[in-house]
Amino acid sequence: MKVPVRYGRTHIEVEVPDENLLAVCHLHPVPPLSDPQGAIEEALDNPIGTPPIRELARGRENACIVVCDKTRPVPNSLILPPLLRRLEEAGIDRNRITILIATGTHRPNLGDELVEMLGEFVVENYRIENHIATDLESHADLGKTNTGMPILLDKRYVESDLKIVVGLIEPHLMAGYSGGRKILCPGIIAMPCMRVFHGAEFMGHPKAVTGVLDGNPVHLTAMEVADKAGCDFAVHVTLDEQRRITGVFAGDVHETFFAGVRLVDKVAKVPIPEPADIVITSSAGYPLDTTFYQAIKGLVGVLPILKPGSTVILAASLSEGLGLPRFREIYTEFQTWDEFKRLIFSPDYFREDQWMVQEQMKVAEVADIWVYSDGVPAEELELAKVKPLTSLQEGLDQALKKHGPNAKIVVVPDGPYVMPVISDTPTTS
Repeated sequence: MKVPVRYGRTHIEVEVPDENLLAVCHLHPVPPLSDPQGAIEEALDNPIGTPPIRELARGRENACIVVCDKTRPVPNSLILPPLLRRLEEAGIDRNRITILIATGTHRPNLGDELVEMLGEFVVENYRIENHIATDLESHADLGKTNTGMPILLDKRYVESDLKIVVGLIEPHLMAGYSGGRKILCPGIIAMPCMRVFHGAEFMGHPKAVTGVLDGNPVHLTAMEVADKAGCDFAVHVTLDEQRRITGVFAGDVHETFFAGVRLVDKVAKVPIPEPADIVITSSAGYPLDTTFYQAIKGLVGVLPILKPGSTVILAASLSEGLGLPRFREIYTEFQTWDEFKRLIFSPDYFREDQWMVQEQMKVAEVADIWVYSDGVPAEELELAKVKPLTSLQEGLDQALKKHGPNAKIVVVPDGPYVMPVISDTPTTS
């Protein structure tokens, strides 16, 4: 059977023997909204748990709208114009509206990226600024969380009169699900907060995983930060595999988040009958697979279905390489995963971006990691402690030789947007 796997802005087909194929895991089908623009307008005017945005905006001096960076395919060009129009109709001048990009610790988004993310109209007519986690003076001190994490949040948001977030709800490898509170934390927190929020203990917590909220320290801490900072209005969407809108949830930041999670939970969890010897996955193509830092999400997403000693094969374009130089540098500091684990749990060690290497380690402790990419040299992949492949098909053929003629294969073409789980109930996807 030929199975297309997302890769960059296109896909790669891999031929999987029918007798070995255990499952191809897709999102359960949900019809996209027939009139997404109309649904957005309706959600803004009839929100969940808050007055309509026009009412909230009346009498406010200014507004800050926090949006996700380029790593999230949020349809901002559909969401922002009607939202901005309502703010202006309520009396907030256009020059008093700031669109703040929640980069977290990622690089700033600039130029053509902004047009792709936000739409030409928004880029040409509104002030757009990037959050910079390392610029400590641009953050307000809001105290500490119950776990002792400092709450240092971007002043442009904290000091705004009307606080709005816009985001996408999808499975997330650490926080359970993206969106809501996560747009603020880690979206616009300062780097010192990350020593706790993405430190080795939080990342190593057994409940800091995909699809889990109850008892998840990443989720609970982000909720605490969001409550401390305040949020007047949120707009969330859910998407299908073709990036079409399947749900719009506007209003209270927490109520809309949980409403979206309920939909994603039904759509994204795909049961398979047993763990796999070989898993082929992606990082859902562009924009997540532009760096290995982000593409690790595709590896972690299939962790629940990996048999001990199995092989996971990742297809990722890596058009921007491994990631930022600081991320690449981490791999030069250790040779084995045991050595890396000792480093991150030692009190004096902390490196920006170490959390994604720790997530990779979780997979490497269970399975061999092989990667196909035409975006980086083989030597770079070897530095990142993975086996480079010359093609996706070559990887599967080698894995079949390794695991034998009875190997069970699972393919997850859309990577981290799908949550494969082990169940006694056979998959229907």
